Amino acid sequence: MKVDTYLFGELEVSPEKVITFPNGLVAFEEAKRFTLIHEEDEAIPNSFTLQSLDDPALAFQIVDPTDLGFSYELALSDEEKALLQTPASEDVAVMQMLFKKEEDGKTAISPNLRAPLLINIRARVGIQKVMEKMSSKVMLSNLASNV
Repeated sequence: MKVDTYLFGELEVSPEKVITFPNGLVAFEEAKRFTLIHEEDEAIPNSFTLQSLDDPALAFQIVDPTDLGFSYELALSDEEKALLQTPASEDVAVMQMLFKKEEDGKTAISPNLRAPLLINIRARVGIQKVMEKMSSKVMLSNLASNV
């Protein structure tokens, strides 16, 4: 499929590169299909652009939280596990969205710590997990079902 994006111009996106967020993202619930874009010459990229396929002007910079020295301990609800298609923990990528923050005339880029993205890399489906509490350890629990 061809997508004309604001940042990258026209892109050809193969179906196996589409990541679906069934509930969309916070404040962007209508955008459900995305693809990841990174610098082609980087063997292991440090950051990605999460480009919407539903809204060509919508794109987010995302990073692995461990690259920022941050980690999570996450427990998933039955609904979240179902949306992620009950993945094995090793099939889940946890990513943070970055946002531009202006304060006292200064601009900074900050991660959204309270709402990480969880992406089942095998099924290419994701959710944004909005958290009330935060923890400093990474552990994906409740991913396997006893059913």
